[in-house]
Amino acid sequence: MTSLENQSLSALLKKHNLRPDKNLGQNFLTDPSILDQIVSAADVKSQDTVLEIGAGFGHLTKHLAGTAKQVIAVELDKRLIPVLEQNLQSFSNIRIVQGDILQLNPQDLMLEDNYLVVANIPYYITSSIIRILLESGVKPKRIILTIQHEVAQRVCAVTGQMSVLALSVLMYGEPILVKRIPAEAFYPPPKVDSAVLRIDLYPEPILPEEKRELFFKLVKAGFLHKRKTLRNSLSTGLKWTPNKTEALLSAAKIDPKRRAETLSLQEWVEVTSQYDKIKWS
Repeated sequence: MTSLENQSLSALLKKHNLRPDKNLGQNFLTDPSILDQIVSAADVKSQDTVLEIGAGFGHLTKHLAGTAKQVIAVELDKRLIPVLEQNLQSFSNIRIVQGDILQLNPQDLMLEDNYLVVANIPYYITSSIIRILLESGVKPKRIILTIQHEVAQRVCAVTGQMSVLALSVLMYGEPILVKRIPAEAFYPPPKVDSAVLRIDLYPEPILPEEKRELFFKLVKAGFLHKRKTLRNSLSTGLKWTPNKTEALLSAAKIDPKRRAETLSLQEWVEVTSQYDKIKWS
């Protein structure tokens, strides 16, 4: 065991006169067995470059560096950078970057296509991070996130329980809920359980770039009033007449009385496709 593993998190915090910052959503995960399972879920190989978001004290970073070719560890909290540098000084394949991942472009980190993302992220930025990673000009081949269990369930929802987030992920890749992690595995423990979510990205998104803007415009309008029928929610969200909405749904063979959450990704793709085929007056 390394010195990092031998030190409890409470001892590390005391040693460096630190406290977890609630405003940054800091909940640290140090259990070696769970960290090993996260690395296993990521299927890290010796030739892989890994982008880790939220390195914390470096517990997961160390596990990743034991297998990966290189780990780029991004940490927002400036207080933790000296601790990271000290705890990880024996590893030559780790680059520590202080910064906000929401403001950093993967290209700025000198990443190339087919890197891996592994992250234990604050709950409140989950959707933003997923969007940035999926839409990045430099594409990861796989994303492994430790996030709120309920959110992971929504991402992996079956048809009939769809959401904008689930459809957004499905446009780019295949999500899998790998493992549930109890709240007590973290320090400080959050109020809810977490889960390890894995997203394997497709070589290309389901729709080309020029079609995706319309796709998401339709989807977001459809979910604007979830309890309304598609006829009403699309009409309201897009400021269309009900007749125009019904014409589109009819062309896509979608019952206008259905609700947005009942449509599959393929059905939303068909709605998008039919929009371009209809000659609107």
